[in-house]
Amino acid sequence: MDTQRQVLRILDEVLSLDGRSAAFERGTHLLGAIPELDSMAVVSLITSLEEQLGIIVDDDEIDGETFSTVGSLTDFVAAKLAD
Repeated sequence: MDTQRQVLRILDEVLSLDGRSAAFERGTHLLGAIPELDSMAVVSLITSLEEQLGIIVDDDEIDGETFSTVGSLTDFVAAKLAD
């Protein structure tokens, strides 16, 4: 399974999007565009990414840009998986 599909699956699960993430593309805006993605959801999303993909995300590694679009989040996760 490619990284973007994994990210979208986890987004859908954590945010309870009921499959809406299937229509998301790299340029789809996340933070500020999806009401379900608030500050508490970001924390849950990071936790789920860590648990399900076996990555570790340090607090100083993330900012608003990381969650700007599907592409920026996917690229961040792909970089973490390559570490």
